[in-house]
Amino acid sequence: MEDVTLAQEERAALVESMRAVGPDAPTLCEGWTTRDLAAHIVVRERRPDSGLGILIKPLAGYTESVRTKAAQEPWDALLDKVASGPPLWSPMRPVDRWANLAEMFVHHEDVLRGAAGRDSEWTPRVLSDELQHALLGSAKMVGRMSLKNAPARTTLRTPDGHDVVSGGQGGAVTITGTPGELVLFAYGRAPVALEFDGDEALVSAVKDSERSI
Repeated sequence: MEDVTLAQEERAALVESMRAVGPDAPTLCEGWTTRDLAAHIVVRERRPDSGLGILIKPLAGYTESVRTKAAQEPWDALLDKVASGPPLWSPMRPVDRWANLAEMFVHHEDVLRGAAGRDSEWTPRVLSDELQHALLGSAKMVGRMSLKNAPARTTLRTPDGHDVVSGGQGGAVTITGTPGELVLFAYGRAPVALEFDGDEALVSAVKDSERSI
């Protein structure tokens, strides 16, 4: 029997949280309820043909139509598909432990923080050292992409002083926090529990900058 991966653990926790709040709860994905988010995950793993709409804007309508149709499934059936993960034939299956760790973590936080205001204070759940360490790689990879056009030279830093990644041009802004919170910031999520250091105007500009990838 294979060991349960961190991605599988986070997937199970996500499904548990979704069941707890129900299909109509808000998420950090603007305009999406938990039902919409669950449908997105199912389509991403079971309908690779629809993924082109993410990369090719003229096909975005097709991607959304596939997701909207999936969202019409009964809630429990939809969650069962999320819980089971990529099917055997899915190209996501062999890379699940790597490709889905940050995906499941971020979407879990999308649910947990869904009702919070972007500028509100947030106390994160306690993550294991193993999960935090694994998310460090995601923070570096995603941060490299999301910060390349930042309106300041922005550095993501862990509390022990380790600089994870830097990007952007201009005056210096340093963002300090745990790998999990840095991943969420790199993906454009808020609220996050981070410390921002730098010129106040630059910090505000970085917070407001587009970071979706």
